[in-house]
Amino acid sequence: MKIIGTREQAEDVVQDAYLKVMESSAVSNVKQPLAYLFQLVRNLAIDRYRQAMLESRFFVTEEEGMHVPATAGTPEALAGDMQQLRLVADALARLPERTRRAFELCRLGGHTQREVADLLGVSATLVNFMIRDALTSCRAAIEPA
Repeated sequence: MKIIGTREQAEDVVQDAYLKVMESSAVSNVKQPLAYLFQLVRNLAIDRYRQAMLESRFFVTEEEGMHVPATAGTPEALAGDMQQLRLVADALARLPERTRRAFELCRLGGHTQREVADLLGVSATLVNFMIRDALTSCRAAIEPA
């Protein structure tokens, strides 16, 4: 306990020593079992202490993590993102219904262009052009003039 610092960790070291003794086949050949046991516990305690010191250099406590800033962004950045989303939504709303639907099915719904073509009753080439037109409209809405 003097090496480790807490009773709970000292008990863990003693349990580790017990397991090590039970798993070892060479223990029956030890000439001084008590000295061997003391040295084993001491070595395990030192190892545990070194490990704790190493971890304390690389890891912080949970409370210190409470002061790490969130990665969500600043309010200004969030407001700018929301404004861009509104511009894109407005640009999509101005598109012809079929073009908007093709874009939504492909880009938001995860459908292939062939599937969208079948759903809308048009060719895959036309779907490709409609998606291109929708993307061009969205880009134009958010790019500075």
